[in-house]
Amino acid sequence: MLQEEALYWLALSRVPGIGPRRFFRLLEAFGSAAGAWTASPALLTGVIGQKLAREFLAYRRTIDVKEEREKLKAKNIKYLLYPEEKYPRLLKKIPDPPPVLYYTGDFQSEDQWAVAVVGSRSATPGGLEIARELAAGLAAQGITVVSGLARGIDTAAHHGALAAGGGRTIAVLGSGLDRIYPRENAELAREISRRGAVCSEFPPGTEPLSGNFPVRNRIISGLSLGVVVVEAAADSGSLITAGHALEQGREVFAVPGPVARKANQGSNRLIKQGAALVEGVADILSALNLPFPAGEETAAASEIAGKPKPTGLTAAEARVWQLLADGPCHVDLLVRESGLPASEVGAALALLEMKGLISAVATKTYQRLSHK
Repeated sequence: MLQEEALYWLALSRVPGIGPRRFFRLLEAFGSAAGAWTASPALLTGVIGQKLAREFLAYRRTIDVKEEREKLKAKNIKYLLYPEEKYPRLLKKIPDPPPVLYYTGDFQSEDQWAVAVVGSRSATPGGLEIARELAAGLAAQGITVVSGLARGIDTAAHHGALAAGGGRTIAVLGSGLDRIYPRENAELAREISRRGAVCSEFPPGTEPLSGNFPVRNRIISGLSLGVVVVEAAADSGSLITAGHALEQGREVFAVPGPVARKANQGSNRLIKQGAALVEGVADILSALNLPFPAGEETAAASEIAGKPKPTGLTAAEARVWQLLADGPCHVDLLVRESGLPASEVGAALALLEMKGLISAVATKTYQRLSHK
């Protein structure tokens, strides 16, 4: 991507009201972020409606596109754009990936082997200890631990991963990277940046508003092969993360707890609804078909990857089949990456499913099946 186009990605992603779905709709309509940024009022109105177009135009007049990158440099904040090769592979597969991911620290190739550990902010001492032990055990096996830097289970999970020699962890914020929340975790965030990454889709200056956290939770699950809920009350935000994981075709795990304790009502309900019960790290690695240690290609993945492409596929079917090589994909991603019309992708998926080559693992999310 040209540097000038990258500047327009940064600017366009900051426009209030332009979330990931509208961003990619504008990109499709105008061919580039620069084209969307400089579009006429009439054309913008045709894509995003009159009210949002008017707000967009007003915001556009206040922004110097070239200054945005300099502001990030001044704060030592890096960014990844969706098309870039280093953009996290798992996150790229979700229905609404952030066009821009701001971060400190670094992402590594081994972060594709990641598991989220989440739970209650007001956790019990027992819950905190379980979170630390699970995170430390996962990190010791080469698994990157993802969480949200919140008080309680999240904090314990990050500390557990860091306690494992060489363990990596990623924190996903519901605020700008210059607005660490909670404030008492500022030093923890700095340590995570040295041993992993702290990231956010929210640009610098964004306050930790309550509405940001449910949105942020899809990134926690999106960066992960599976989500482990350690301790969650019936109304815990970690249940939202588990819901996102299901929608994204990721595994959901839960640690059981006493049925009479409110702190465990949500996690126990997840198990009742089909989440995998977790008593230790081995349960997680086994369910994800990960070896000890992780980081090597699994036997199942090797078997599928090593087999030739099925014969007799149309061009559209072959393209969709190719895009499913790395694991489950949402229909929206298949449309974006294939460059095919949505109707053609839908038809290809239906035919591949009829041929027994793929299956649906969640709503509008498909994966390959092993074939002979």
